[in-house]
Amino acid sequence: MSDARQAWQEWLNSLDVPRKAAAESLRAQFSALGVSDPFDLIKSQVMEDVPQLARLVLLRSLWLSAIDGWTEPGALEQLPAAQHLLAAGADREDLVRLVRAAAFEAVFTTLDELDAGGDVNVSGVEAGWVVMESGEDGSPTGRALSGLHEDLLTMDPSGRNGAGLW
Repeated sequence: MSDARQAWQEWLNSLDVPRKAAAESLRAQFSALGVSDPFDLIKSQVMEDVPQLARLVLLRSLWLSAIDGWTEPGALEQLPAAQHLLAAGADREDLVRLVRAAAFEAVFTTLDELDAGGDVNVSGVEAGWVVMESGEDGSPTGRALSGLHEDLLTMDPSGRNGAGLW
């Protein structure tokens, strides 16, 4: 038995029945998402109540739609400015890198603002926000998804941590 598998089994055996069931369910879900070594994520969610699965799903979704969506055939060509640049002889791959980098920066800045929980540049205003995990029925679980901007690069579905954006 490998060390990782043995550590997983030992940890699993140390849990009470509800936590063990939660851990096994999370392992199946992380596996379905292609996470090869989810032990630390599962342990964090089960023991520290950090919504790691929701974090991963949200950040990967942002990568796939907002950032990597520009690599899809025809995506770039839907922009009039890109049409003009392509017609003028611009390299399509350079333009794709440009819009992906701009999309990454926009997503990162948005996540950073969401993580801040309020506008630190405005004094005297008592308004804020929180990004929260929801259950299958859409109701909030009470577990905040914080520090999202910190993990955006590491959630690159290609496994390249954003390499090729710039």
